[in-house]
Amino acid sequence: MTERELTASVSLTLPNGRVNPDAIGWARQPLVDTSGITRGRGRNKRWEYWNVTTPTHILALTVSSIDYAAVHEVWVFDRATERSWSKGATVLPARRVELPSNVESGSARARANDLEIDIDPVAGGTRLRARTPDVSFDVVAELPEGHERLAVVVPWSSTRFQYTVKDVARPASGAVTIEGVAYDVPAGDSWAVLDHGRGRWPYDIRWNWGAGSGVSGGRVIGIQVGGKWTEGTGSTENAVFVDGRLHKIHDELDWDYDIADWRRPWRVSGGGLAASFVPFYDKVTRTNLGVVASRTDQCFGHWAGTFATRDGETISFDGILGWAEEVHNRW
Repeated sequence: MTERELTASVSLTLPNGRVNPDAIGWARQPLVDTSGITRGRGRNKRWEYWNVTTPTHILALTVSSIDYAAVHEVWVFDRATERSWSKGATVLPARRVELPSNVESGSARARANDLEIDIDPVAGGTRLRARTPDVSFDVVAELPEGHERLAVVVPWSSTRFQYTVKDVARPASGAVTIEGVAYDVPAGDSWAVLDHGRGRWPYDIRWNWGAGSGVSGGRVIGIQVGGKWTEGTGSTENAVFVDGRLHKIHDELDWDYDIADWRRPWRVSGGGLAASFVPFYDKVTRTNLGVVASRTDQCFGHWAGTFATRDGETISFDGILGWAEEVHNRW
């Protein structure tokens, strides 16, 4: 496929609320203005998902509004013991939730029973704070100068479309506290990933998403791959990042895995990428409220493989910590 690279700011929506054809494409920075995606049209979905990987723990937070509800989560995982602490909230109707129109244009906040989340732009990056009765963390995801992010507009139709920013391999540092015991989020060994989403979704949708961040061969490697949900749209969310530089993959990728045997290595290939993913943990989430249902298997593990750039360089990587997931939503 040939995707158009966006190089100037553009509105996601037209005045009538439909997708702006001039916004369809991808960019190296979050150039798309999504202020037209607000609550009240029935199918609007807005969220910020951050994940932080450390040598000892994995931290995650979600702030979201899916129009008729606000859905949030704080999750902390101890890699040594595989014990996890999770606190979620579904607030009907959506209230006590704040989401900015655009990436870094303001703060995101969520408040629910025994759950507080604050995401704030700060000098040099983004501050991530979360608190539940059992856990809390305070982490800064650094935004290095020249660091590129993958921003993509995916159009299913003129009225159903999604803008996603996948920002991987952000250096992170701070602290996490679990049941009163503080642990370091060490600079140089910790990485943050952002999934920023704004759009109007079909009711029934499936997707794969994989991401990873780390250092291999002395280079900072970021993995960003997706599947299923972009098929037939002319857009993909696939890229490899090397030392902060985005290498776009325009092809749909081949995914080979068996969620019934999730420990079996996953294979993701195409567009110059030949990657394997070996999981060590499956974060299983199931929700079934009849009309609204969700099934997620988010497997955490390590990426390894090679990537051939368009300039003819082949980059090898190994031991890149991250995840690969399968999701089916009726929402």
